[in-house]
Amino acid sequence: MLTDQYNNGLTTSSQTARDEYVAALDLILEGQGGTRTGFKSVVQADPQFALGWVGLARACQYASDMPAALDAIATANGLIKGVSEREASQVAAIGLLLSGKLAEAYDAIRQHVVAFPRDALVAQTCSSVFGLIGFSGQPGREAEMLAFNASLLPHFGEDWWALSQYAFALCETGNLSKADKLIDRALALNPRNAHGVHVRSHVSYELGETETGRSFLSEWMRDYNPAGVMFTHLNWHEALWALEQGDITQMWAKVDAAVAPSAESGGPAINILTDTASILHRATMQGVDVGQDRWASLSDYALTAFPNTGNAFIDIHAALAHAMAGREAALAAIIEHPAGPAADLVPDLARGFGAVAQQDWTAVVDYMTAAMSDLARIGGSRAQRDLVEQTLITALIALNKKEEARVIANLRRPVLAGQFAA
Repeated sequence: MLTDQYNNGLTTSSQTARDEYVAALDLILEGQGGTRTGFKSVVQADPQFALGWVGLARACQYASDMPAALDAIATANGLIKGVSEREASQVAAIGLLLSGKLAEAYDAIRQHVVAFPRDALVAQTCSSVFGLIGFSGQPGREAEMLAFNASLLPHFGEDWWALSQYAFALCETGNLSKADKLIDRALALNPRNAHGVHVRSHVSYELGETETGRSFLSEWMRDYNPAGVMFTHLNWHEALWALEQGDITQMWAKVDAAVAPSAESGGPAINILTDTASILHRATMQGVDVGQDRWASLSDYALTAFPNTGNAFIDIHAALAHAMAGREAALAAIIEHPAGPAADLVPDLARGFGAVAQQDWTAVVDYMTAAMSDLARIGGSRAQRDLVEQTLITALIALNKKEEARVIANLRRPVLAGQFAA
């Protein structure tokens, strides 16, 4: 029987389909461009290969083409007769994920990974901050993600993908020294791993290595395909460091070319909304003239791309865009109709951003403080959630409570404290 790169059996007799599958799976795990084309080549070589259609479904999902993703997974489901137990389980689990049945998908995926721990296409749905654990809204989701990735290591060994995912989980739980060494090992094994470069950027951010991180990322991005799923977000990291160093011209260049809704690169909708809102607000807090037109454009995008609430991480960034654009009705809709597992945190954060727009700094402090106790539940990374902490610190400084701001900064993010509470 033919096998993939992790020695999982594949129900196809086509060597071409197998080889194209391995190459396309690597592209997904690397966060590189060309995944959709890659999996189309797989199913062209063997239209009866169920897992080729599963991979195509995931590639379409990454491209925000859910109709095509659902068509592909439906095709896979029609081909499961005669496949292995692992393959049938993969089709079922990814099918639940794509149909939006996230709680059922989580249970099915966790059971699948226990039975077939080297099935990377399934395991990666839970391995990162944007996965099913990352967006679970549950207390302790960072520790759960660390435990999940740690459980994979004995099965993957010295593997670039598994090491990079574990390094990210270590970073998010504060073990920066170990994460720093581990991500360098992972990138040495596969320098093309955009997800690994992303982890490297987060570790550098947490360590306060601004110049080193920016230089490394800028050099690596020169050869990165704009069609890669991480292109928008890695440009956000570059823009963030440019802002920190006062290089406003370069910050705007990155935002306009690769992050904002108007950017030609067209990244995942979640990154376009959250990363643009984040950099615009951070720039505003540092005294940069952002312009109302940018906020209005982002608010329009949020209303189109995410018309309904359900993901706290998305919803609070949409609330920020609506608040700064002066769209009171859109902001009120998020406050009044929160949904999803972390819905209880959304109203205070949304009201807090509404207070920012009104420069009601006392209200900002009250609302942001109320949401701070378990902020990790909203999802995203520590670096992304800095947005809330920085907003609180900025409000305290505006109220001339600089000592309180300094204490909070030192308690929560000591490496970055001097930036916000000087």
